[in-house]
Amino acid sequence: MKRLTKNQTLVLDVLVKENSPLSAYSLLDKLREYGFKAPPQVYRALEKLIEIGKVHRIESMNAFIACEHSLCEVSHMTAFTICQKCEKVSEVKDEELSDYINLRAEKFGLSTPKTHIEFHGLCNNCLSA
Repeated sequence: MKRLTKNQTLVLDVLVKENSPLSAYSLLDKLREYGFKAPPQVYRALEKLIEIGKVHRIESMNAFIACEHSLCEVSHMTAFTICQKCEKVSEVKDEELSDYINLRAEKFGLSTPKTHIEFHGLCNNCLSA
């Protein structure tokens, strides 16, 4: 695998430390001290990090989060649970779900489908509060 550029490394480091989804503009604000001046710098880094499976885009939040496991580097399926109240996001690590999605896609003539699933609900903490 290619080495990450300085900007890619900085973006990934912020996302790993934050451990919660951030918008591109929030990332830009956190990276200004490192010389980031404009959104395209962030978006270029994010694009590559998504391509290599190090970062995911949470579509419903228009935000980005660091990948929690290495399977995403080779998988085309990502899934997340998202609390509608506290907005906590957790990456789903379930090979059975991935296998099932792939089998369903093959049934409909899709090979190596790119799948992004978001499960929305209330986390246990918010449910019991």
